Amino acid sequence: MTDDVARTPPRLPTLAALWSRPVLWAWLPGIVLVLGGLAVFFGVLDTVREKDDLSSLDQPVLEYLVAHRTPGWTGVLAAITFVSGPTVLPILVAVACGVWALVRRAWWRPALLAGAMVASTLISLSVKGLVGRERPPADTMLVPGAETTASFPSGHTIGTATLLLVATYLVCSRRPTAPRLVAWGLATLVGTTLVALSRLYLGYHFLTDVVAAVALAIAVVGMVTIVDRLHTGPPPA
Repeated sequence: MTDDVARTPPRLPTLAALWSRPVLWAWLPGIVLVLGGLAVFFGVLDTVREKDDLSSLDQPVLEYLVAHRTPGWTGVLAAITFVSGPTVLPILVAVACGVWALVRRAWWRPALLAGAMVASTLISLSVKGLVGRERPPADTMLVPGAETTASFPSGHTIGTATLLLVATYLVCSRRPTAPRLVAWGLATLVGTTLVALSRLYLGYHFLTDVVAAVALAIAVVGMVTIVDRLHTGPPPA
């Protein structure tokens, strides 16, 4: 009987047992997000360089939106692009993080959000410099010559997407109720879409610019997920 027991092969660990390991619990979701975001980003970058696939829609989408501008939509989307720009958005984020830290009497999540915004800005500027894509023609811009930096990726879009995605993760990961997930998910989708649309509608970016920006924002939230989970550790069993 003893020999039979000794010869019994060890049982393979269950999925639950694997997931309970702190390192795997901390790294796996973030790695999936980082790799997924980067895969989409480099796929879009390839279409831009090859001028095929998704990038073939850049000019038709730009021309369609410019041709269908109305005073009402122009005013609304110009306001959205102003608020999500490099002047106003950092101020709003700084104030929101400060209030969050004071009200909740905790610094970790506000600091993560602020750090993610800084990281997304540095990534955006670095990629713009490396790719060096020209903006759409000046005559398609609402204000010709208003944007002078490179076009790929959209800084407004990556900033907004990072803000909303990271905020959604930081809020919902602590108390993941269904209503909260749905509400924050919808807010993230609507907010990111409106900012991306404003950049296209006003003639400052191409479609591939905003898609690449969202992909990079997903990679950033993946990095935030890893850092946060390594800091907090797995939830109690």
